[in-house]
Amino acid sequence: MINRPKDTGIDDMQMLSSDLISELLLGMRLDGLHYNRIQISPPFGVRFGEDPTRAQFHFIARGRVYLRTDSGVVHTLEAGDAVLLPRGGIHALLSDPSIPCLDVTDYSVTTICRRVDDIHACKAELCRSTDTLIFSGCMEFDLGGMHPLVSMMPEVMQVGTLIDRNPELLPVLEAMAREVSTERAGFAGILTRLADVVSASIVRDWVECGCGDAQGWVEALRDPRMGRVIAAIHRDPGRNWTVEMMASEMGSSRSVFAERFLEVTGVTPLRYVTELRMRLASQWITRDRMAIDVVAERLGYGSQAAFSRAFKRTTGKSPGTMRAA
Repeated sequence: MINRPKDTGIDDMQMLSSDLISELLLGMRLDGLHYNRIQISPPFGVRFGEDPTRAQFHFIARGRVYLRTDSGVVHTLEAGDAVLLPRGGIHALLSDPSIPCLDVTDYSVTTICRRVDDIHACKAELCRSTDTLIFSGCMEFDLGGMHPLVSMMPEVMQVGTLIDRNPELLPVLEAMAREVSTERAGFAGILTRLADVVSASIVRDWVECGCGDAQGWVEALRDPRMGRVIAAIHRDPGRNWTVEMMASEMGSSRSVFAERFLEVTGVTPLRYVTELRMRLASQWITRDRMAIDVVAERLGYGSQAAFSRAFKRTTGKSPGTMRAA
């Protein structure tokens, strides 16, 4: 049963502008790398998340499951619940919080299709209606230039907290439950797409609600004038930004802007621009295989040599080394 809170408890002052939300989510990339359909008889304990750089998604189609994080916090998940762990990390799904765990890679698997395996760990003497059904996915989660937001997200993000605000998501969850249970032709491919949709919806809802209680850098996003500056920088990172230009976007003096920017982000305005450019450059070079001279031009550098010097000064590696790695 999906929890449906009646009161979202969102302070209007914590909301972000729609323009800034669009900028925050424009570069979002959430791609499923590998999925498991798990049909398992209680008692069980399955451990996940050795790679802290990957997000993890779980959907409970049947049964009650306890999610225990590496910090020891236990969350109760009912049939129809979905959760996203944006930073992954070691965690476990259990039929009882006290059950010992077996790593998910230690179970025997049958390949359903590319990227999707089936784990069938059922006791023959039990009725199959008592089995727990789970669909899990390991995901590459990237927010582009806004990647610092990932480190500020909650350890566990549950879909039940956003159903009231996004009722259109309920049929998607119901469709997932049907596909996991019936195993119709093509069900694995459909499930992977639905899992990606639900995960992206969880992230979007968190951003639309003002990024929860995240502090520090997010405070800049909640300030309408400062948020306007940051949105402009992310919209056009290759512009020849100066402190005066950014202060003008905010509508304040150069000194007031620079002081406020450093206070809420922890870096100077020009350092922020440089670090944003290098994060984008790293993604374009490694993930998108973009030519280095094209990256340099898009980010406003007069030459590939000037870009390479700035890149190495910021990241400690040359663009060529980054691409090779």
